[in-house]
Amino acid sequence: MKKSILIFYSLALLALGASLHAADRRPNILLCISDDQSYAHTGAAHDPVVKTPAFDRVAREGIHFYHAFCDAPTCGPSRSAILTGQPIWRLEEAGNIHSTLPAKFKTYTGLLKDAGYSIGFTGKGWSPGRLDPGGRKTNPAGAEFNRRRLKPPFRSVANRDYAANFEDFLAQVDKDQPFCFWLGTHEPHRGYEKGAGQRTGKDPARVVVPQIFPDHPVVRNDLLDYFVEIEHFDRMVGRAIATLEKRGQLDNTIVVVTSDHGMPFPRAKASLYDAGTRVPLAIRWPGGIKNPGRSYGRMINLSTLAPTFLEAASLEVPETMKQGPVNFRVINSLKAAFSNQGRTETRLFTDPSAAFIAMERHDGCRQGGKGYPCRAIRTHKYLYVRNYEPGRWPAGDPDRRVCARDIPFGEVDSSPTKKLLMDNKDKPGFKRFYDLAFAKRPAEELYDVRKDPGQLVNVAGNPEHAEARKKLSARLQEHLARTGDPRALGQDAPWDYYPYYGRKVNKDWKVDPKPEKQP
Repeated sequence: MKKSILIFYSLALLALGASLHAADRRPNILLCISDDQSYAHTGAAHDPVVKTPAFDRVAREGIHFYHAFCDAPTCGPSRSAILTGQPIWRLEEAGNIHSTLPAKFKTYTGLLKDAGYSIGFTGKGWSPGRLDPGGRKTNPAGAEFNRRRLKPPFRSVANRDYAANFEDFLAQVDKDQPFCFWLGTHEPHRGYEKGAGQRTGKDPARVVVPQIFPDHPVVRNDLLDYFVEIEHFDRMVGRAIATLEKRGQLDNTIVVVTSDHGMPFPRAKASLYDAGTRVPLAIRWPGGIKNPGRSYGRMINLSTLAPTFLEAASLEVPETMKQGPVNFRVINSLKAAFSNQGRTETRLFTDPSAAFIAMERHDGCRQGGKGYPCRAIRTHKYLYVRNYEPGRWPAGDPDRRVCARDIPFGEVDSSPTKKLLMDNKDKPGFKRFYDLAFAKRPAEELYDVRKDPGQLVNVAGNPEHAEARKKLSARLQEHLARTGDPRALGQDAPWDYYPYYGRKVNKDWKVDPKPEKQP
């Protein structure tokens, strides 16, 4: 009997040791996320001016995802979707910026922590908003590491040494303990130091001006100043990678480089067009990516990162993070991309995958706290947008008196490009761009992105595209209804009435109380 007990305990100890050894080899995770960067602006995407050697290395040694989209083109909601693996219409208050992320929503960081991972962040984690109203005591991105400082290259750049803070985090991780770290810079969020781009030797003549802007020196130089801040982010990524290399941990770390949404320019950030929603994404993981050094072109949302991380750590993915059937119409994780499963990239014109994007209140830029509710489906051929309140101003009200920020069209950040459009709105060559950025929009928008990559011409009313409009409208509705969007289900949609925790320059601005239901 004693011999049997001894054998039992010996086997149990061996099993425990094997389990711990397996846990020791679970991959680390380093998520590097910039603040307001569009897909086009990396070296891997062939921009001729901006230099991003760290991003390009991750893309070259891993996978470059060239059809990655945020779940919402606004900071807090996008980050909430990344953390929870859910679309914003399922996240209650977190669907608005300057709000909260209710504690009842599970995050991949929390689940990894429960499984023994060390969790931390530097810079901008989940933000902006307040944690307490949602029942959270700490940032859902992890424990904060923001002690280290540096002398910024320009006044507009934060003085946080993000890479050094990552080193501080690693120093407190237990030996053989896996970690998950969120390196979130405040760059390239506005404002910028005017002329920074040219002072670094960048040539405005080489800038590729997006089709949504006039080709003007003000725009070119504004873009150069934006590029300077992207490069600051990239240097931090490069230093973090070098730290992992020095410690011998790089090849057992999933390195992700991306952004929360697109560039802080008119008709970009806070809009459902590609300039606001299509983001850079590259992932390096030698232990999990088959045939690295390739590109992946199917449509994905950043919310797929959460279930991907959990699967990589051999954890069960909550049902709330599964947004549809396991097929290529809705991509729930990047497991298939890592293993190089599925049809070849040469047949993307038949690929049925789609990204789904949404926005509610981006900022307090309409009377009474009203947002601009809209939803979109993006496929390889089309972008279809449904605007639920087309009578509202999409970029915020032109009357600054009804904006918490006390600026006209307040959902578009103040910038030289915005000022150029507003100051010249009635002049030839400017009105079209002004209207694209600020004018009211119809209830339905449809863009043939192959013929119109800038998404300038709405063909929703064109008979040639009637069948496509009908199918995309139905597919969007089906997805929203299946994933519980209150607007698609005709239910109460409370986002216009949730509290606003942002800074109010206009002290008279407030959120209206929610109307009582009539009996």
